[in-house]
Amino acid sequence: MSEDPPNITQLSDNWRTPIMLFSDYLKFEKQYSAHTVNQYVSQLSFAALYFNKLCDDWFGVQGEHIRRYSMALRSKQLSGRTISLKLSCIRSLYKFLKAKNIAEQSHYHNPAVGIKGPKFAKLLPKNLDVDQMARLLEIPDDEPLAIRDKAMMELMYSSGLRISELVGANMQDISAANGEILVRGKGNKERLIPVGKKALDALKKWLTIRPQFTKPDEIAVFLSSQKNRISIRQVRLRMQEWGIKQGISSQVHPHKLRHSFASHILESSGDLRAVQELLGHSSLSATQVYTHLDFQHLAKVYDNTHPRAKKRTD
Repeated sequence: MSEDPPNITQLSDNWRTPIMLFSDYLKFEKQYSAHTVNQYVSQLSFAALYFNKLCDDWFGVQGEHIRRYSMALRSKQLSGRTISLKLSCIRSLYKFLKAKNIAEQSHYHNPAVGIKGPKFAKLLPKNLDVDQMARLLEIPDDEPLAIRDKAMMELMYSSGLRISELVGANMQDISAANGEILVRGKGNKERLIPVGKKALDALKKWLTIRPQFTKPDEIAVFLSSQKNRISIRQVRLRMQEWGIKQGISSQVHPHKLRHSFASHILESSGDLRAVQELLGHSSLSATQVYTHLDFQHLAKVYDNTHPRAKKRTD
């Protein structure tokens, strides 16, 4: 079994067509991000390369084939989390094929039902404590890219944004007067989130110099030095660099800022439902049911608990 998934164009039509139909479904109906869709395609192409040795197409795959695939993955010393992710992609493909009646055989059944990967501990990523966050965000605003980077990190920590939500933010989404930002999360679901004063101040400073980075009619909030919407990869690299420059002992990456936001709000308030809403999660655990809260309650919890949202007293 190859270590790297094949290019999907290398697969025969019997294997490639169902993957592409599923890819279109994820992209256009589920409105998943390009990164997520690519991950599904990659994992399924990898699986197809293995199954091709055992049968002719996806409809010939049996439960025993999937178990053998799981064992082959274990022999590669892959983590339980990684194996479970690969098997989950296969289950999702077969659910799609059945739901869309793409399986022609009347006796068709889902061969992945009941096959699970090895158990693994669901550990939350480590967050930065309040003092570490303060040190990270003490960025000298003496040059344009530093001003931009500070605004990005302040906003991510202020409002718990996903990196895709940060890079996807447009000018019309920000209401500085109301201290709010409208973001589009997974499945293109919108939510309105408070923005703290520190982040608003950093944003205003960035927006005063943003015109030197823009092309005509550019709507993206954050731009690269090439005058394009900044990419996820660029944000990750810049945050990693700032973590080193600011003397943060652990690696800094976008999700760590989002997790730190959630941890600090939850530690201060104990209001799990508010954190769920602010993060745009249906739950914070695999079993908890999403509960809606009105925005005024969210804003109150946010203002009273977030370290960088508290009002000035001077």
